[in-house]
Amino acid sequence: MHGLDPRLLATLEAVVRHGSFSAAARELGYSSPAVSQQIAELERRAGLRVLERRPVRATPAGEVLLDAEQGVRSALVAASAELDAMRAGTAARIRLGAFASAATGIVPQALARLHAAYPHVQVSLCQLEPEAGYSRLKRGDMDLALSYDYDFIPMPPPRMLRRTLVARDPVVAVVPADHRLADREVIDLASLASETWIAAPEAALRLELLSQMARTPGFQARLQYEGDDFNTVLGFVAAGMCVALMPQLALPRTSPEIVARPLAAPRLTRFIYAVRIDTRHTPRAVLDLEQMLADQARAALS
Repeated sequence: MHGLDPRLLATLEAVVRHGSFSAAARELGYSSPAVSQQIAELERRAGLRVLERRPVRATPAGEVLLDAEQGVRSALVAASAELDAMRAGTAARIRLGAFASAATGIVPQALARLHAAYPHVQVSLCQLEPEAGYSRLKRGDMDLALSYDYDFIPMPPPRMLRRTLVARDPVVAVVPADHRLADREVIDLASLASETWIAAPEAALRLELLSQMARTPGFQARLQYEGDDFNTVLGFVAAGMCVALMPQLALPRTSPEIVARPLAAPRLTRFIYAVRIDTRHTPRAVLDLEQMLADQARAALS
């Protein structure tokens, strides 16, 4: 292929990400015909179709080019971050990403400390899950993100990202206060197999994984919840409608309606990470915020 043009690759990435020529055009500041012309030019240079049109998705050749676009973008983002750090030594703004329970339980206190140390640094916060955070870091749309994975389903970070473990968040069983197991010091996962569960893949652990870990069938949901609000799940538990497994960080400090108990072996852990572009030079304020987030995470889980 001759004349691999990063601008054409960026257009391809925007079209695939949005699944729409018109949405990509709005983001890039082009007209829709201009985007179509750029994709046509990319296909001419590649000698292959790079997009399926209905629905809009990448062909195998397009996937190869998307990988190339990601490599080019990540290298430019890393270089830009290093140059900014070398010029100023600090940052005028920090774009931070955090998953829901971290945005509530870790970020506010850490940002209060950052503001005291760097009163002129502006911070924007976006709530998102790990994969979205990784994607935005690689695109250069974010400077620092809090991410997580679980010990039984590890998710290695993409290349060019530096991930630092900041806290271990134990997973606990959450049951109504009047539940038959509420007075136990620890709860065996298998003893909950026949309970009423809530299927909430964005706010609680997936039930098929629980069945595998407990080596016990019967983990079935009678409630379905599509959302990432832990408080909604806790509301159902408090009402006596279900039980759940949740990371400790997601729980309220006190609640008379629910009881949280550690799990008997096998115990489960959510690992919380600070993630940023892997560069030799990083603005001082970003490094300090990373440490403040780690300090607050450990304090919240102590």
